[in-house]
Amino acid sequence: MRKTKRKSKWTLLLMIGVIVIALKSNITLNGQSLFGKIDGDKAGSVPVSTIFDSADFISSDNLHSSNAILVRLDNQKVLLEKNSKQKVFPASLTKIMTAIVAIEKLPDLQKSIVLPDSIFRELYKADASMAGFTANERVRAIDLLYGVMLPSGAECCIGLAEHIAGSEKEFVEIMNQKAAELGMSNTHFTNTTGLHDGKHYTTVKDLSILLSYALKNNTFKKVFTASRYSTPPTNVHFGGISFYSTMFKNLANPVIEGGRFLGGKTGYTNEAGLCLASLAQKDGKEYILVTAGAKGNHESAQYAIEDAYTVYEKLGR
Repeated sequence: MRKTKRKSKWTLLLMIGVIVIALKSNITLNGQSLFGKIDGDKAGSVPVSTIFDSADFISSDNLHSSNAILVRLDNQKVLLEKNSKQKVFPASLTKIMTAIVAIEKLPDLQKSIVLPDSIFRELYKADASMAGFTANERVRAIDLLYGVMLPSGAECCIGLAEHIAGSEKEFVEIMNQKAAELGMSNTHFTNTTGLHDGKHYTTVKDLSILLSYALKNNTFKKVFTASRYSTPPTNVHFGGISFYSTMFKNLANPVIEGGRFLGGKTGYTNEAGLCLASLAQKDGKEYILVTAGAKGNHESAQYAIEDAYTVYEKLGR
């Protein structure tokens, strides 16, 4: 009888401990909070974390990023969420939309495009990231796409936009139309580059919808997963230009347990923090992870990439 009482006592204590941990961590199961509905998608609210395919729970506290979503590509199952519907500034993750719209609007990616002098003055003034092309350089559309995605070249974005739509403003309208078509209901773009604008916003949930869609396009996926790319000679750069992926440059090792990073796009502004949209393969399955709002900058530790390692390594354990 004493043994039974002692066992019951420890069982009760264990149950109380689980409840306390759950309340503190805001654990959800199959997308539902164990303690009722939680408004976890507004600024200042308690972050929500969810894991389905993993026995190892990834706590919100283990991520540097304030917003995150992990999706398994083959069935679009959401495996982890943290403030996924909270509005964020996307920084250069914007260029995912710029690239896929350009691909869909250009019938011939071998077509040459001249980059006018006018686009450079404002970009230099804004200290935008550049791929390395110069005024009046004649460049193939496909080379501009690699310039958009790997070194995050703003001149490539504007060059494509003006060639396709006549102006960046008109191209942005196409971007917003595409966002509406995809069901990105909490997204609004004002530019092609991700330079900060209070009216230029999205959510990591919407970005996961966008990236899932874009990766179905073979050209986009080839560009997105490239670690480096060299252009052919141009009228300015006789030896061409070599681009290097901003994500792969900061990866100590693309290999993770059971798989590897396949591709990614980084982003950063003071207001957006460090952002990352990545694609990884693990145990034969492909996953995308979109994060935003990690503290730091280009000179600090790359906390968005650290978060990606954390999530992909723990996934499936």
